[in-house]
Amino acid sequence: MFDRIAPRYDRVNRVMTFNADQRWRRELVRRLNIGPGQRVLDLACGTGDFSGICRDVDAAPIGLDFSRGMLEVAAQREPSGAWLQGDALRLPIADSSFDAAVSGFALRNFVSIAPVLQELARVLKPGGRLGLLEVDRPANGAVRAGHSLYFNRVVPRVGGWIGRDSAYRYLPQSAVYLPSQAELVRMLKEAGFKNIRKRSPMFGAIQSISAVRA
Repeated sequence: MFDRIAPRYDRVNRVMTFNADQRWRRELVRRLNIGPGQRVLDLACGTGDFSGICRDVDAAPIGLDFSRGMLEVAAQREPSGAWLQGDALRLPIADSSFDAAVSGFALRNFVSIAPVLQELARVLKPGGRLGLLEVDRPANGAVRAGHSLYFNRVVPRVGGWIGRDSAYRYLPQSAVYLPSQAELVRMLKEAGFKNIRKRSPMFGAIQSISAVRA
């Protein structure tokens, strides 16, 4: 599915988030203090948005994704980038290899999230930083109702129209895999993370999480 939608993936993301998705990524990279020379794993990198932002601050990102189609688009955008195909449950990476790791809108695509967090902890150095971006459920009732209408009804239609693929009908259903905030914090702690912080842009429709490898 991701191979099919890769050529139009960026355009759909920009439209669906009103071009705010890049701003959320840049803000998270700043919070993680990612800078020159630091090795960064961009997990489930897609077409390489996070990797590009990390290169802008002279970091050294490696983008990893399960979808070869996404990696091909990423390589077209940045031919000199480092792109790796792999499974998030069995990262082809040595222990304590990275200063930081980021992942954008990928948690909902993992049926089992805890093992992915454990793998991320394994490849991060002690003190390494983790940043996660994902959709969320707004706490305010009125905002939640509006968001539900947009995410469950409008997004699949807009995605299908611009992306020319029925795959975007899957988006609302994918959120069922997302754990509650308390459950995600528990998973992060059990994986070996501390200093877990959450911000909620877009009126709580997005969650931006940072943590530190103990």
